[in-house]
Amino acid sequence: MVPVSGEQYELEYGGYHATIASVGASLRELTFNSRHLVVPFAAEEVRPAFRGVVLAPWPNRVAKGQYTFNGVDEQLALTEPKRGHALHGLACWLNFTVVSRGPDRIALSAIIEPQVGYPHRIEVVVTYRLDSTGLSCTLDGVNIGGTTAPYAASTHPYLVAGPGRVDEWTFELPASSFLAVDDVLIPTHEVRAGDGEFDVFDFREARPIASTEIDHAFSDLTREENGDAVVRLTVADGSGVELSWDDTSPWVQVHTADLPDESRSRLGLAVEPMSCAPDAFNSGVDLDVLGPGENLEISWRIAAIV
Repeated sequence: MVPVSGEQYELEYGGYHATIASVGASLRELTFNSRHLVVPFAAEEVRPAFRGVVLAPWPNRVAKGQYTFNGVDEQLALTEPKRGHALHGLACWLNFTVVSRGPDRIALSAIIEPQVGYPHRIEVVVTYRLDSTGLSCTLDGVNIGGTTAPYAASTHPYLVAGPGRVDEWTFELPASSFLAVDDVLIPTHEVRAGDGEFDVFDFREARPIASTEIDHAFSDLTREENGDAVVRLTVADGSGVELSWDDTSPWVQVHTADLPDESRSRLGLAVEPMSCAPDAFNSGVDLDVLGPGENLEISWRIAAIV
């Protein structure tokens, strides 16, 4: 019997070990010297809270599942019913098939077929690779249909710094602005560094997360010399995990995973590099439009801090 999370693919390199599940091309587990770097889930578990999944053809939310593209009003299925939105795209429950595979790498592919609310055909190819610098991933969305399509992408790992929970970890986020949101998490306005409202979410200098609750999109990212933005999450001895990504994703959603069930709350920090802003199908902020044959590739890397 195939596990409920799909076929399981193991990758190894040095002290790194990763398990990829075919449903959603999900990063089910990632360890370094047996230390978890992301919140795992069981092979026989229906993936909770989008852990480790790739997000396409949009990340985050489309408000009320409604948008207009090329003069046509569209209505997506409401996959976040409590808030009334379409959440995290259409690829997350597709079963991806292997394109190529080796002991330290795998490429998987799935096709988003035209459907009500998104009448476009997109091939999504996800490539994971382990090396001495950690787990790298590329997510390539290719318009293989005959219509122009709105498109954006992201990923959804919950990073783990070490023992304990989010409250006990130190966080560094090189962002100078974030989007304030309403009570159903749709952006209302931008808040920039220097505004007192920004202070609670200012992690440009590393500091403990403590009891701060975050579920916001950040931008105006300060990047390293190689052009990558880097988020770092550490414990008291300085070890931990980092996630870096290239400039195809000018946004990052950060979520402290606050849940009513305390046993599952704040187990990891969701860090989601996004190629567009939340609700970009409506706002158009950094949304890509792919003509037939065109593609958008984004990439990121997760590495242990030792």
